[in-house]
Amino acid sequence: MSSHKPAKNVTLTTLQSIKQQGEKFACLTAYDACFATILSEAGVDVLLVGDSLGMVLQGHDSTLPVTMADMVYHTECVKRGNKRSLLMADLPFMSYSSETQTLENAAALMRAGAHIVKLEGGAWIANTTKLLTERGIPVCAHMGLTPQSVNRIGGFHVQGRNTDQAQLIIEEAQLLQDSGANILLLECVPCELAKTITDKLDIPVIGIGAGPDTTGQIMVLHDVLGVSPITPKFVKNFLLDSENGIPGAIEAYVRAVKEKRFPAKEHWFN
Repeated sequence: MSSHKPAKNVTLTTLQSIKQQGEKFACLTAYDACFATILSEAGVDVLLVGDSLGMVLQGHDSTLPVTMADMVYHTECVKRGNKRSLLMADLPFMSYSSETQTLENAAALMRAGAHIVKLEGGAWIANTTKLLTERGIPVCAHMGLTPQSVNRIGGFHVQGRNTDQAQLIIEEAQLLQDSGANILLLECVPCELAKTITDKLDIPVIGIGAGPDTTGQIMVLHDVLGVSPITPKFVKNFLLDSENGIPGAIEAYVRAVKEKRFPAKEHWFN
């Protein structure tokens, strides 16, 4: 009989321990059962059912058209394929604009298999974060470049490059932690700002285009595999050098994150 012990399920406690030990964890988006299995077995700690599916699966030019029905369906699919990873799901555009709507939609994602929900915003989602966490629904707060606000911010641009904006992000990140957020995700912010926030907060911080100092790194699956129509600065195609196809590319990504080799300097903003 094999002595190999199956890997334990990743929980929020797991991620908090990684933060406290100064280690790193790897995250990727997943939208179906097949890839969920591949990613989970390759050691990806967090699977995100992201509203990015609106762009990489549905062909939209933003995440705004994604509906709750879309998110519930894909969360259910990923749940079936997931073996051990923490499963995070996005609350899509305008799905948390009122208290009743927020609770109903977050509950729908949890029933579909999510372990934590992610919502975009700064100080204005503090009350929403408190509302959810007090009712047993963990929250990942998404700050920096928030794709659901693309029309307000005028496109997909780096956030926090001037002193006032950076200070505001720091203050709002602290507020969201104080309101109960379990994880913070920073997208497209200067690496110095991401380091400051990661060092300041007690909760794990996940980065995408935020430099090497965050606790975790996340990328869109299609970017890791080099099949996205656009290639942002923070993207690396791990399939190019894989000798074992897609599983090998995912394993290489996980190793690179945990060994602190990704992101490299060419992948972050100053």
